[in-house]
Amino acid sequence: MYIVYVLYSKSHNKIYVGQTSDIDKRLSEHNNGLSFYTKRYIPWELVYSEKYNSRSEAMKREKQLKSQKGREFIWNLINGGVRQLTD
Repeated sequence: MYIVYVLYSKSHNKIYVGQTSDIDKRLSEHNNGLSFYTKRYIPWELVYSEKYNSRSEAMKREKQLKSQKGREFIWNLINGGVRQLTD
């Protein structure tokens, strides 16, 4: 199973979209400075996620969320206080 996820850095008002097969490990990597882009904006919190059966499906959705429409969707979730977390 693959997870497309959205992280939010409240202290820097930044979002990050990615995909992984191990969300707990990946979130830990982001918050421990092991990712080049995200280390500048620690701490990160998981604000949204979606599950997919294949990596190709997850990559397709990741690309959609990184588009302008996708980012608008994410900011609406963040600003509206709607949260969907992985089970």
